[in-house]
Amino acid sequence: MIGCRVEYRADAPPRVIPALRPDLRIDVDAALAGPAFRRLETLAAALRSRHGRVEGDVNWGGVLNLALDYRGQDIFLDMIDKPLEVHAFFGRLAELIERFTAFLARETGTTSISVNRTVRHFREPLFLHSECALTMISNEHYEEFFLPIDAAWSLRHRPFGVHYCGADPHRLADAFARVPRLDFLDVGWGGDLGRLRRTLPGTFLNVRLSPAEIVDWSPADIRRAIRSRVAASGDPILTGVCCINMDDRVADDQVRAIFEAVFELRRELAVRG
Repeated sequence: MIGCRVEYRADAPPRVIPALRPDLRIDVDAALAGPAFRRLETLAAALRSRHGRVEGDVNWGGVLNLALDYRGQDIFLDMIDKPLEVHAFFGRLAELIERFTAFLARETGTTSISVNRTVRHFREPLFLHSECALTMISNEHYEEFFLPIDAAWSLRHRPFGVHYCGADPHRLADAFARVPRLDFLDVGWGGDLGRLRRTLPGTFLNVRLSPAEIVDWSPADIRRAIRSRVAASGDPILTGVCCINMDDRVADDQVRAIFEAVFELRRELAVRG
């Protein structure tokens, strides 16, 4: 939609090739009137006609993720050299996301299942902002450029969450605490759950297991890791567990161990009342 080429391969996920645009100008109306979005509209209409309804949604990335796709790594220099232009640029990307997700919500009732399938368990559709690239910027730049967007979205979209798959979400704990209504936080493997819980006592913390490390873990290792992480979160009622992108090196008994560990914790919690 914003002019990037997507490379599709049989043995890998789709890969976005950055457009490396020389400027920060982006036409939101043109993106929503272009052929990519029109194909999505046509697909949704065809599915609704055939099946009577449309379910699921499309992973919409996030403001910094899209900025990297559009501008490439130069966006990091832009944040230092021309912050006022960057503020305006990020604002237009946020507008594009809002208008795109409004379409998804009208069609399917949800916006963020493709960001993390865990959110389908929430009673109300959760609006989950993918902030994978925050691990590449400073706390100060998050607070300057992205905290205002998250704060505004948390007031308009309830429940609201942040998807952070990096290993250092605790670094931004104090900043996340300034988001008025942060209902959900994806906690990348290695994140300090105790620190996050102390700062975000009412936020659902979703523990993301490492798909790379799990390859070498025994089922017993997996159970211990899950128990340790849930205990560290301090509140099992407000804690989830997930693992994505596991490949064919992960055996069935390892996958079963994830479910078994969670079911065991649920039973123990029910007994405690």
